[in-house]
Amino acid sequence: MTPSPLTAETQLVLPEQLRPADGRFGCGPSKVPLPALARLTGEGGAVMGTSHRQKPVKALVGEVRAGLAELFSAPEDYEVVLGNGGATAFWDAAAFGLVKERALHLTYGEFTQKFAAVTSGAPFLKDPVVVSADPGDAPDPGAVGPATADAGADVLAWAHNETSTGVMVPVVRPAGAGEALVLIDATSGAGGLPLDVTLADAYYFAPQKGFAADGGLWIALLSPAAQGRIAELDASDRWIPPFLSLQTALENSVKDQTYNTPAVATLFLLAASSQHLYGWAERGAHTTPFVSDPAKRSLVVGTIDFDESVDAAAVASALRANGIVDVEPYRKLGRNQLRVGMFPAVDPADVQALTASIDWILERIA
Repeated sequence: MTPSPLTAETQLVLPEQLRPADGRFGCGPSKVPLPALARLTGEGGAVMGTSHRQKPVKALVGEVRAGLAELFSAPEDYEVVLGNGGATAFWDAAAFGLVKERALHLTYGEFTQKFAAVTSGAPFLKDPVVVSADPGDAPDPGAVGPATADAGADVLAWAHNETSTGVMVPVVRPAGAGEALVLIDATSGAGGLPLDVTLADAYYFAPQKGFAADGGLWIALLSPAAQGRIAELDASDRWIPPFLSLQTALENSVKDQTYNTPAVATLFLLAASSQHLYGWAERGAHTTPFVSDPAKRSLVVGTIDFDESVDAAAVASALRANGIVDVEPYRKLGRNQLRVGMFPAVDPADVQALTASIDWILERIA
């Protein structure tokens, strides 16, 4: 029997018992749990609309800094630093305040490439070294130490989790890299992936994914070596915009405040289901995990390819019509796939309900 096509106009109504309790599976941002929003409108109302230089907001910043230091088991000489603008702003700040002359980037998707573009465009830096892999794979960070030294790179940069493709790369300190700082973009990995934070000099992220908060902030755990580099460049003749000054952010953070008025709601709002999702994809007649190497499959962002007999965009459309949303693939990747956020705020039972719902839709088109 020839399968009938599933189009965006196809109307399929999922049985109620199959539907997830919460149908939000976005990879950026993550859903914010309703109880957290309830707290924001309750006790959180006391800090909304108040000065970030005063005790209520400073106490909130202090709570966030202490909690993150404890969560990541950071040594006492590491500092938790906050600034406005998200991870995108941190890339610019790092180009000014952490890269002395040249960076070496591992690129394997949209967001790792974007940081490389920042240091490439900085007129005061040498052209970066870029070690790339095709989307769905990643270079081995443990193997780039000699290349770092040969190129005279003083920063090594990659992402703990490439949000666009669902590739997970471990945090390591490559042998032979000399005194190069290790900078890890953890925006979609922080809080959901294994970590020894002492292997990174800057482990930075925005809190709207793993921490189920809102956007508008960047947070970085900085090693003593990173703090020293920041001070060195701040004292140099390099012009650094105050908004992007890591030295300014560091000086304010140790006082439990931010340089600019922060996103206070984000501060306030501030397990994985992957084994089920990938196992389901491997067993399916029409599905395969996009990341072929199981060791590189993200625990928090799952990317699932569909064979050419299934239009994944139409499956996503049918899911959306039933209140199951934001499972479309990263737009620039251009693959026939779904992308599923499995951050800590997403109930594993909802991921199981999602796959059951997809199976039900696939059965309807056969």
